[in-house]
Amino acid sequence: MAVTLTLAGAAGATALVAADRAAEWQRPGAFALFWLGMLVFTLPAAYWACRAETGPTLRVAVLVAYGCFTYLPKLLRNPTGPLYHDEFAHWRQSHEILLDGRLFEANPIVRVIGDFPGLHSAVAAISALTDVSIWHAGLVVLIVAHLLVVLGVAVLAEQIWRDGRTAAVAALIYGLNSSFLYFDTQFGYESLAIALMIWTLIAMHRAIRGPGRAGWSAATVLLAGATVVTHHLTALGMLAIMLVFAAALTCRRGCRAAATTAWLLTLAAAALVAAWLWWVAPKTAGYLDPYLGSALTQMAGMVNENGEGSRSLFHGSIAPWYEQKAAFVAPALAVVATLAAAWRMRSARGADPVDRGSAVAALLIGGCYFPATLLIFAPSGAEGARRTWAFTYLGLALVVAPLVVAMLDRRARLAGPALAAVFTVALVGNTAAGMNPSYRFPGPAVYGSDTRSVTPEVLAAADWLRATQGRNLRIVADRYSGLVFGSLGGQFPVTGSGAFPTYDLYLTQPGRPPRPALIRQLSDWNFGYLIVDRRMAEQVPEIGIYFQVDEPIPHEGRPAFTLGQLTKFDHTPGTIKIYDSEDIAIYRFDFTFLGGPQ
Repeated sequence: MAVTLTLAGAAGATALVAADRAAEWQRPGAFALFWLGMLVFTLPAAYWACRAETGPTLRVAVLVAYGCFTYLPKLLRNPTGPLYHDEFAHWRQSHEILLDGRLFEANPIVRVIGDFPGLHSAVAAISALTDVSIWHAGLVVLIVAHLLVVLGVAVLAEQIWRDGRTAAVAALIYGLNSSFLYFDTQFGYESLAIALMIWTLIAMHRAIRGPGRAGWSAATVLLAGATVVTHHLTALGMLAIMLVFAAALTCRRGCRAAATTAWLLTLAAAALVAAWLWWVAPKTAGYLDPYLGSALTQMAGMVNENGEGSRSLFHGSIAPWYEQKAAFVAPALAVVATLAAAWRMRSARGADPVDRGSAVAALLIGGCYFPATLLIFAPSGAEGARRTWAFTYLGLALVVAPLVVAMLDRRARLAGPALAAVFTVALVGNTAAGMNPSYRFPGPAVYGSDTRSVTPEVLAAADWLRATQGRNLRIVADRYSGLVFGSLGGQFPVTGSGAFPTYDLYLTQPGRPPRPALIRQLSDWNFGYLIVDRRMAEQVPEIGIYFQVDEPIPHEGRPAFTLGQLTKFDHTPGTIKIYDSEDIAIYRFDFTFLGGPQ
């Protein structure tokens, strides 16, 4: 087995590297090479994990190898520094802690992450202790967290089903969820928090079983607290799952003591969540509210006769046809598997009441996957859908795993190949639905992409501003230059909002003064610099956003700005050009003259 998996891992890694190089050099075959690399390892790993003759030690070794290999796609995508939008924010937060030693500092990119310092403090501590970079310290934390997720699902499944083989299958099924390869492996607080949440549930389940109840209850509260201080949504998801477990145990006979313990632990976790959100992170509700409101509005718009607010999956995507087809087939396979697992659970008899109550809870959690997945059809809801898969697929994995083992135990000739085919379709389809190709593969720079908009020119401008003017400067910028200036450049950018519409500076026509109220805001809040990316007059952002999601800037497939609007600052009193390159210009505000006659 060791030789087989080593050779398969080496071949798979080689194919993944070849896929990235093909995409970077715009050669054909990137998708085929990627899936060849993934399947050449994961299918043999699944075989050895599911094999009845595999011993417990070897099965754990297979899961560790599976966890390491499934981190490779994201590691190869950006091994040296942040790439995804939120990674820049988390990199900056960790870097600022390392430099200044202060927690809870404001973050200019994602404004609430300073209130959840679990990931950032861990990364900064490792960087300080080992003298490695923030990015590489982050990789250490994230790889360990990814392994803990895989092993944690297996441990939780083994506690419920009392079978190591079923536990391994549950871990493999969980690895099929759409966020597993890319979204939940990024340098983000959820990547660590999900591991903490799963081990919180493990400790809770140990506590409700009785032996060592006090110790496991203390561990549950400790892990729940670590989750709360790491990520808001994961803490809320954890609390919801604990509530489902407690309710399911309450409804079963013979589980009185277990249900009581479950409710006490759930109330303790709820108190931790409420206390943190009330006293430490009160901005969280305001931060989440616009996303939820937009998603609900867009979902409502999908049912009107014009389909307003809807989102077409794979519209304009370069993903191959088999990925697109598999993305629609995968949820249908999940429906069939869940129904079959529910029927099998219904007909089963003689199980321990606590285990059976836990299985029912897992079924209820897994059932939430299907309505939550509908959010993918709303632009704002798609972000929420990605964040639900880490929770709902846990339930699916726990209830479907015994069904898979039962099918294999029947030793039907086609059971193994059929399950391998289902595994392949689910892996391909869910991955394709979870992340678009620009997140998964390198390629040429694309203006307005959340993963390919960082260019050497923007990096050079950010470095120049920090080197010549200092860090922590308040600047006005668009979404993409603000991302670089606010993270690697060490500045405090603002990209506009309804209350502070800095994008009006760019929209103002040549020869007209900016709005006096906006100038007063900029002056009162000590904004000193303006960043202008002239590509805004030449191209439409790939994701359709110049500044913020709710910006009042219609573009209808054409650039929303003229070159005159962006070069007017060369002649505007009070904006002094201090830096210029091919596309990027930096201006310093002089509020003595800004807003005066043109």
